Order: sequence, then structure tokens, then C-alpha cells
Amino acid sequence: MAQDHTDKGVLKHISDLVAEEQALYARPEVDDRSKHRLDALKVELDQCWDLLRQRRALREFDQDPDKAKVRPADVVEKYEQ
Repeated sequence: MAQDHTDKGVLKHISDLVAEEQALYARPEVDDRSKHRLDALKVELDQCWDLLRQRRALREFDQDPDKAKVRPADVVEKYEQ
């Protein structure tokens, strides 16, 4: 996860992760190592989007967005889409 937990930093990290994901999918064949990396990217992207939503919600209610924390993978992966 990115160390810069500002909105801009989180969005940049999301962009980097998406670019990596697209590069892996662009390969002619996705091997086991790539599949594992894609799974890890999915989880990290979910964590980033969750962090960004937390920051925006805190800001909306006049609270400090820097109080938002990265939630564990097992928490964010249980959310319904």
C-alpha cells in the first residue's frame, strides 16, 4: 500500500496498480505467477478504494480524513459490491 495516504497519493497508487493489472492482462498468456499477482492487485485495489471512501466520508462530516486507516484484506474482501 502506498505510504502517501492523501487523496492524491491514494489515487496515484490506484492508477499505478491499474496500469500493472492491465499490463498483466495484455500478456498473451497469464501464468501462475501472474495470476497470483493479479489476485494481490485486486485486494490492494479494494483496500485503496476503501481508504479513499473513508477519507471522503470523514471529510464530509467535518472530521480529519487522515484518521482513515487501511483495513485488512479479510475485511475489505467481505464487502458486497
